[in-house]
Amino acid sequence: MNLPKHHVTEMISSHDLRSRVDEIVEKIAQNIDSENLVIVGVLRGSFMFLADLVRALHRHHLHPRIDFMTLQSYGAATVSSGNVRILKDVSVEIDGADVLLVDDILDSGRTLRFAVKHIENKGAGRVYTCCLLDKPARRVADIRADFVGFEIPDTFVVGYGLDYDSHYRELPFLGEVVHDPDTP
Repeated sequence: MNLPKHHVTEMISSHDLRSRVDEIVEKIAQNIDSENLVIVGVLRGSFMFLADLVRALHRHHLHPRIDFMTLQSYGAATVSSGNVRILKDVSVEIDGADVLLVDDILDSGRTLRFAVKHIENKGAGRVYTCCLLDKPARRVADIRADFVGFEIPDTFVVGYGLDYDSHYRELPFLGEVVHDPDTP
């Protein structure tokens, strides 16, 4: 690993993640009643969260089509560059569909706002948003997610699909990256 010296401290346990996913799914099932539902995961950070959501939606008899899009605004940095690029677009037909965009973290808001506008421009009937984490202290774009897992302070988190330069996605919990003081 070629990263600055750091360690990861657990912020949100795997048990708390599972419980909150179940609560979010209850809210989604109460608010989205669609025969034409498409769930679009914003890769890469959302993949674990999205998989847990979709499995839990089955219990509520929601049978969405699932697709992914890959957007980039971070690169190897720990803060958004402010420029959002599409690396992979959705491939399923979404014209007239209800679309639930699933993202890992709502930080500056630029990426989610970009994704919503992009999906609307593709002809979606209605666009809902679901983010595992909400970091309102960093918001620069005027956007709120319809469904949120946890609100967190302005800290850098990894695990449960979120990464630090492609590391730590496999952690079953969410942890804060703490940079160690420089040692002589």
